[in-house]
Amino acid sequence: MPGFIDVHSHSDELWLVDGRCEGKICQGVTTEIGGNCGTSIAPLQGAALTAKQRDASQYRLEVAWTTFDGFFTLLEQEGVALNVASLVGLGTTRRCIAGDAARALDADETKAQARLVRDAVDQGALGVSSGLIYEPGRHADRAELVACAQAARAAGAARYVSHVRDEGDELEEAIAEALAIGAAAGVAVQCSHHKAAGKRNWGKVHRTLPMLDRAGRDAGVACDAYPYVASWTELATILPSRARDGGDDAALERLRDPAFAAATAFALELARDPLLGGDGWDTILVTDVGSERNADLAGMRIDALARHWRMKPSAAVIRLLVEESLRVDCAFFSMNEDDVAAVLSASFCCVGSDASARAFSGITARGVPHPRTYGTFPRIFGRYVRGRRVFDAAEAVRRMTSLPADLFGLRDRGRIVLGAHADLVVLDLDRVIDRATYERPFAPPEGIRDVYVNGRAALRGGVLTGARPGRVLRQGR
Repeated sequence: MPGFIDVHSHSDELWLVDGRCEGKICQGVTTEIGGNCGTSIAPLQGAALTAKQRDASQYRLEVAWTTFDGFFTLLEQEGVALNVASLVGLGTTRRCIAGDAARALDADETKAQARLVRDAVDQGALGVSSGLIYEPGRHADRAELVACAQAARAAGAARYVSHVRDEGDELEEAIAEALAIGAAAGVAVQCSHHKAAGKRNWGKVHRTLPMLDRAGRDAGVACDAYPYVASWTELATILPSRARDGGDDAALERLRDPAFAAATAFALELARDPLLGGDGWDTILVTDVGSERNADLAGMRIDALARHWRMKPSAAVIRLLVEESLRVDCAFFSMNEDDVAAVLSASFCCVGSDASARAFSGITARGVPHPRTYGTFPRIFGRYVRGRRVFDAAEAVRRMTSLPADLFGLRDRGRIVLGAHADLVVLDLDRVIDRATYERPFAPPEGIRDVYVNGRAALRGGVLTGARPGRVLRQGR
């Protein structure tokens, strides 16, 4: 079958850290699209450059680029195992212009951001992405997002990809906002990792999917999803808005104040209380921390951490965030299996791992990563084709290949036809299955025999070859 296209990747600088991309190649992924959720590898200036330098330092990577062209050129020199493309993140461009300012941009700032977007598209970006729960992107208003999407369209990339503003209580309003932005800017909309988070919101996807369907018949509206009931993001996202305003340094200063920390802990306890509709602290699993100080906590749930530290869960969360300078990632078990199947069943839903290309050992194998890092695409066949029978194998393949290739404009990819690039996967449909779990994620899938990227074997007989035949797909080419 055609090589799989991961429409929602967070590899970005990891393509340079370890270009073998083991975790993705073993799944049959031959193309990744990065720059999602409002964060991208370029452009970099001011606070955006500082933030990227901080992120790269944990992998001992020097940030030797400031533009997409600079990054892509460097990646071509170093080599990468699979094909890569990227969106330009509107959180990154906003940070270039206004740092972590917790306010709307003025007209001149918005124009400056739009210029950065046009330059990024000229240098190869496929479109724009927003991350409207993260700093500083969550402060962007509709006018700013429309202006940036229009700038991308004017440069030839008419796609707005969004981690929408709310995936829980206000999910429907968030989807409506994304669709309104797309309509106002005249661009197609991709709703990232579509879900209904939190028990009290389960079932809402049966209202949001028709919204996407109605909007998308002629406008290229689509979504993507991963086949798991746990999301994976920063622990800091559960903090009240007032605690996060102004960026990491400002947030840490507030959380170190005993009175503010106590008030924040009280708010967190109310929000997570199952008797008040919350999901409970046992639904949050620590997967990674920023330093070695608390590295042994990876794999522990917050309720267990609280018992370990002999304090309330909310106080344990604040202590962990302060000790790790907010660098804590967690898996949140917030979704319903039937909702996941419903989203995947939508004909306009692509498959996206929402994970980076990590290895099975070494510097990129830190912590206890979400199993989707190593199992997303095989799991579709094992659990949703053979198991739940959500769709047949041919339809599953379409969601992973020709659908994303068409939506994102990836030329001559996603199909096995004469003259196309030879991105191919050879697998056993009766046996292919994921083996990565939340407890033991570093497990390759079974049933995938060979993976070819641009005609060269990256996996042969189930063994990684170490080859780096991938290409940078500027504007999909």
